[in-house]
Amino acid sequence: MPPATPATAPQPGDSYVQSFARGLEVIRSFSAQTPQQTLSEVAARTGLTRAGARRILLTLQTLGYVESDGRLFRLTARILDLGFAYLSSMPIWNLAEPVMEALVDEVKESCSAAVLEGTDIVYVLRVPTHKIMRNTLGVGSRLPAYCTSMGRVLLAGLDDEEVLRRLKASRPKALTKHTVTDLEALLTKIQQVRRQGWCLVNQELEEGLISLAAPITNRAGRFIAALNLSGQANRTNAKVAQETLLPALLQAAQTISRRLG
Repeated sequence: MPPATPATAPQPGDSYVQSFARGLEVIRSFSAQTPQQTLSEVAARTGLTRAGARRILLTLQTLGYVESDGRLFRLTARILDLGFAYLSSMPIWNLAEPVMEALVDEVKESCSAAVLEGTDIVYVLRVPTHKIMRNTLGVGSRLPAYCTSMGRVLLAGLDDEEVLRRLKASRPKALTKHTVTDLEALLTKIQQVRRQGWCLVNQELEEGLISLAAPITNRAGRFIAALNLSGQANRTNAKVAQETLLPALLQAAQTISRRLG
């Protein structure tokens, strides 16, 4: 993970604790691609000196968030406490889960909820039926917003200027032969989502995967999360998905939104 550039990096002061920020950078340097790292690798990915990275890793190890065999460092399960603190502090997810479970029972397709973070969506709840993607998704998984149904729904809750800014920052690339990567074409699709109040993405994230999403709103009407249903395109094509899945999805999203109010 590259360090923040000097032009954009916050400066140390009364409202910014640099050492804490660096600790979070060290935590974020671990991923599915880098589950274990040497001290040198952590330093390189975070832009820290070896001495700085070592102090942070040893602090995290003392607190139980990191373990080491003497050479390789890895996160421990205790790091999940940080994520669960977010989930437990947001009553929306307690309200959403039974609605999602009922929706999955009704339509027999996997259901997820996600929020927008920068250029990505982050999964906060998931009720699966069966594996439909090569990579298993779970709470905390991240996907690019530009090519996902939940991402486009959440982007639709922003103004066009902000949408374009995030799309440019995403640097869209083709993940399948169906992926839309042109910025103006993506903006047009997101504007359509804004008008119709839902989104369908057909095999743009992964071949064979089709998904529908609808917004979850607060009492002010602001999009705070998105709800989706995902299925296999060879079993449920776009037309069938829109006819059979969309009404139930919209009703579930509206039910969660009403409960929030």
